[in-house]
Amino acid sequence: MENSVFTIIEEKDCPYYQVGDAFKVTGNAILLEYKKEKEFITTAAIKMPFEQPSCRKLIGDLTNILIKYESMNKVPACVITCSGCNGSIRLEYKNTVIKKQQKKPEMRQSNIGAIANLLSKFSIFQSIDEHNLKDLIPFLKLRKFGPNDLIIKKGDTGKNLFIIVAGRVEVQNEDGISMSVLEKGEVFGEMSLISGNPVAATIKVLSPATVLSIRGEDFLKVLNKSSSLQMYFTRLLTRRLAESNIFMSEELASGMSGQLSEIPPPELFQSLNVNQKTGLLNLFLSRGEAKLSFMDGNLISAEYDAIKGKEAFFEVLKEKKGRFKFIPGLPSDEMKAPVLGYFMGLLIDGLRRIDEESKEKDPPSP
Repeated sequence: MENSVFTIIEEKDCPYYQVGDAFKVTGNAILLEYKKEKEFITTAAIKMPFEQPSCRKLIGDLTNILIKYESMNKVPACVITCSGCNGSIRLEYKNTVIKKQQKKPEMRQSNIGAIANLLSKFSIFQSIDEHNLKDLIPFLKLRKFGPNDLIIKKGDTGKNLFIIVAGRVEVQNEDGISMSVLEKGEVFGEMSLISGNPVAATIKVLSPATVLSIRGEDFLKVLNKSSSLQMYFTRLLTRRLAESNIFMSEELASGMSGQLSEIPPPELFQSLNVNQKTGLLNLFLSRGEAKLSFMDGNLISAEYDAIKGKEAFFEVLKEKKGRFKFIPGLPSDEMKAPVLGYFMGLLIDGLRRIDEESKEKDPPSP
């Protein structure tokens, strides 16, 4: 049976669809005139991928094409751009023969194994065991960019982690000045996902680039399950902090104070951790004073709003305003206290909770 099919050929940050998804459009749009009255009738029917949410903006775009040409048989071959959200997709229209409604096939185990073998050559994936790597693969999306494309911009909300498969990209500051160049196997976008802060630098493509991307929420889930991957990002964050002047070793050694609006809790805690500092961190927050004790960069106690332990740490992570003061050194008896947990694991778990709570309060609109 002949049907009118729109197929996604390009996608950038679309929350619902990806390249290859197809939409079958049928129907007519007729203007009737009878006894000095006009009546407009449309019978649009749009079939879309069953597994994904339905985007009403895209449905509206496809319906408008039918209305413009009265019948899908009259629509010329074309490429359209969705008028929707912050993401974007381009769809190609053509007539084709569809034997049955398309459904994305599940990735075969043999394909997953082959991809896992290829990815294991990248340093980021060498830290993941084979089982966890195969679990990660279905979350990855392959994306291509041309020279001068901006993959992410400074100040944007961090939504994805990116791994460069081929090509070169440039890390730029707010003035467009190059700070470094990243190549095959290198990673970007992780700082904003782990810290919860806006993207700290713009990534501009220098030569045609192919990258793998994974959504932040999926990345945190995988990271939460893999201690070896947590170690990889601990080392990476240490290097990134040193490069971005967040590495406040001298200030921390003598004690320091400041505002959380300038140094949010995730970055502040990471700085204490990677610098292996011992001391008491006092925070003056919306619900009172919080006290966190660190021993060689590890969290050994936390108190806030009558809550103690890990849960207190998670509550402090949510705060965005307030003052803090770090006092080096701890009483000898407190220095013998056990750590509350592996620091990077605690941080990731806390950020994952914040992400889940945010979704419960503000669910995505269709």
